[in-house]
Amino acid sequence: MAPANRRSADASVIAAIHHPLRRRLIDLLAVDGPSTASRLAGATGELAGNISHHLKVLAAAGVIEEAPELAKNRRERWWRSSRTASSWSIADAGGDPAAELVAATAEEANLAHHAAKVRRWFEDRQEYDEPWVRAAFSTESWITVTPERLVELSERIQAVIQEYADQPSEGDDAESVFVFSHGVPAKP
Repeated sequence: MAPANRRSADASVIAAIHHPLRRRLIDLLAVDGPSTASRLAGATGELAGNISHHLKVLAAAGVIEEAPELAKNRRERWWRSSRTASSWSIADAGGDPAAELVAATAEEANLAHHAAKVRRWFEDRQEYDEPWVRAAFSTESWITVTPERLVELSERIQAVIQEYADQPSEGDDAESVFVFSHGVPAKP
C-alpha cells in the first residue's frame, strides 16, 4: 500500500531528483519560486547552459514544469516546482537490481541532504535571533503501527506540512524553513 502523496518513480526519475545540482535547483525553485535558467545560474555560480540542461532533465522527470505565463517574450523560459510530491519508495524499483541500486544510493543521498541542512543550522544558529533558536525543533517517538497506519501517519504529516506550504507566512521575520520526517521500522 503506497501513501497517496507518493508517486511511483522509476530509476531514471530517482536519479534525476538526486543529482546534487538538480537537488539544489529543486530547493531553489521551492524556496524562491519560479525562475529562469539565467537567474538560477546566478544563484548557483553555474553556466546558464548547464542549468538549462538540468532543468530539462527535471522537467522530463515531472519534478518541475515550465511557467510560460511568466515569460516576457518567446525566448524567455520560466520554470517552477510541479505540485507532484517527490516522495518515493525503494519498492518502486520492482525487484530490478539496477533500479534498486539507484534507489538505495538516492536514499543515502537524501538522508545526507537532510542531515546537512540540520548540521548547517547547528553551525549558523548563532546568526539568528532567540525566537528562531527557540522555535527550531526536532522530535522523535517510538510508535507501534501496521503498514496501513504508517501510511495514514505519512499522509497526515504531509497534509499539515502542505497547509503551511500553501499559506506561507509574510513579514520581515518570515524565513524559509526546511522540514522533513522519516517513519521507518526500527529496533532500539
